Amino acid sequence: MITRKDVMPVNFLKKEKFTGSDTGMRYRMEMTKREVPKEDGADGETVEETVLTVTSWPEPYGYDATPEEEKTREEFPFSEEGIVSGVEWLNGQHARYVKPEK
Repeated sequence: MITRKDVMPVNFLKKEKFTGSDTGMRYRMEMTKREVPKEDGADGETVEETVLTVTSWPEPYGYDATPEEEKTREEFPFSEEGIVSGVEWLNGQHARYVKPEK
């Protein structure tokens, strides 16, 4: 199980990607930007929003060596609350990656 204290703070994530693993699952948290419709929605205008993108995938390979179709992503607000939600999401994903014992 991943806990909040296992993950770096927001200030670290502003500058670096954070990776980790937990019993069959690897994961990465990173700050990303995305275009979203402007609040007033005038003429299809968009604004850039900063989000926390959390990715999980099965061991044994690292992020770059794992095929995209094996990765699962979710976006959260780029804040302390977003990190907490990302950790909760990762713990929910964990069962997908644990191999049953023989």
